Amino acid sequence: MYTDKSRANFFQQFSRSPAQPRTLLQKAVALVATVGLFAVALMFSVFLFAVVLTVGVAAWGYLWWKSRDLRKQMREQQGRDAAAEGLVIEGEVIREVDPREGDRP
Repeated sequence: MYTDKSRANFFQQFSRSPAQPRTLLQKAVALVATVGLFAVALMFSVFLFAVVLTVGVAAWGYLWWKSRDLRKQMREQQGRDAAAEGLVIEGEVIREVDPREGDRP
């Protein structure tokens, strides 16, 4: 395979020199920066959690307040239906059948 020397030299100019070991000062600065970044991220996450929690509670309160008339109407309707049609337990209707009528619908 043919390799163009001018292209190979072009990419070699961007290559890095071998890495040198870090000094104690560089390690200390990296540690302080890492701890600081972690602290900032933790503070941001706590703030974000508080905002989301506050918005969620406000939305729940708003929906609860706006639906109170509907809940009242549903309770009243349920009371009227249960008294008019019989006792309902877990979705099953309990009714008494007159033995003289048998199983006629």
